[in-house]
Amino acid sequence: MVQGKNMPSFRVQTPARSYDAIVERGIIARAGEFLPAKAGAGSVAVITTHDVWQRHGEALRHALGTRVRTVLYFAGGEHNKRMPEVERLAGEMVDAGCDRSTVVVAFGGGIVTDVGGFVASCFMRGVPVLQIPTTLVAQVDAAIGGKTGVNLVNGKNLVGAFHQPLAVLIDPDVLGTLPEREYRAGLYEVIKCGVIRSLPLFELLDSRQAEVFSLDRAAVDELISESVRIKAEVVTADEKEGDLRRILNFGHTIGHALEAETGYSRFLHGEAVAFGMNAATHLAHIHGLLGAVDTQRILECVRRYGPIPALHGITAASLVARLGADKKTIQGRVHFVLPDSIGSVRILSGIPQDDILAATEAALA
Repeated sequence: MVQGKNMPSFRVQTPARSYDAIVERGIIARAGEFLPAKAGAGSVAVITTHDVWQRHGEALRHALGTRVRTVLYFAGGEHNKRMPEVERLAGEMVDAGCDRSTVVVAFGGGIVTDVGGFVASCFMRGVPVLQIPTTLVAQVDAAIGGKTGVNLVNGKNLVGAFHQPLAVLIDPDVLGTLPEREYRAGLYEVIKCGVIRSLPLFELLDSRQAEVFSLDRAAVDELISESVRIKAEVVTADEKEGDLRRILNFGHTIGHALEAETGYSRFLHGEAVAFGMNAATHLAHIHGLLGAVDTQRILECVRRYGPIPALHGITAASLVARLGADKKTIQGRVHFVLPDSIGSVRILSGIPQDDILAATEAALA
């Protein structure tokens, strides 16, 4: 970790690129400082949503100045996170006169950072991207680590690329404009970070719920900084999910199946992850990895940051049937990230299908 002007900055070091993920209130006003300054540095194409631009666009445009060539709007929503949108955005960049010197600025939630990063990875065979996440789920997870991509009907994020950004600029102040449901969805990703790698982070969420919900500055800054630290350390050790980085998928295996089963229309990503964490926690207990006390602590913590939308019409069998299309399934073997205590997880495959069904049914109950 290195220190930013007011808040911590965490270094992500990968073979592709080393960069900082900076947590700093008001950092949007400094966004222009993170653009390439060398001779011949090009224009900027901002990819965002109408609501984000309406709330925060003036500050970003002022920070980026005359280098902004175009602002491209993405409709948002998992159901729009598809290849036709990538083609449309890239075509609009061409129409605006963007070229190989252009920098993409992905300015929005996790869907925007995924899509914006993917557009940057393939436009003119690759241009730089600056990530400025505006939702909690994007700040603590999606914008960090260079994973970009879009969904197929078959499953989530099945087309994409690793494309590391110039920097990730995380401004906790923007969370004050988030709808409560979006904020809660991001908190599930923070719970995930606590379960996989940080008992103190989990205990912050477990014991300071009122402060977290009221957006207390100290609590929010701490939970974001600790989550970013974890993500930066894991990505630095394993850029392309060869081994360690897979622990970040706690809750995502069955969570992604839930999103696909409901057509990416009923659940926010964090809500699906919450359901997946419940299922994985039950599975860890059924499989004999996790004791009863820690099992109940995790399930209760997830419950208190809810509610998760109604799960009616969904069966355990239908969710388990989708696991074969998950990108974490390798040579037909489904891999699960399962806690063995709070702050520690294991990656296991070859778990009996009856156990997976039982755990999924318990999460649906």
